[in-house]
Amino acid sequence: MTIEQLLSQGAKIVDARTPAEFMGGNVPGSINIPLNEVPQRVDEFKSMEVPVLLCCLSGGRSEQATGFLQAQGIECYNVGGWMSVNAAVSQS
Repeated sequence: MTIEQLLSQGAKIVDARTPAEFMGGNVPGSINIPLNEVPQRVDEFKSMEVPVLLCCLSGGRSEQATGFLQAQGIECYNVGGWMSVNAAVSQS
């Protein structure tokens, strides 16, 4: 599925960068959950009840978070760098 298709299903965008990076620019409507906090916030991800799209600066941290969350049974996708996600959101 494309980012646009997932967003049309109500997917949530989670940015795995640090709070300082997130404050420097982010996808409108995205949630900042830094990679190092992901294990402690699994219940928060489970409560979203929609697909989760994970992004970061280049896709590395979001890939790590995606692997961890998928192992917890959470439907999520690594969508790479936040700027490309931002461009997709702007077009939808």
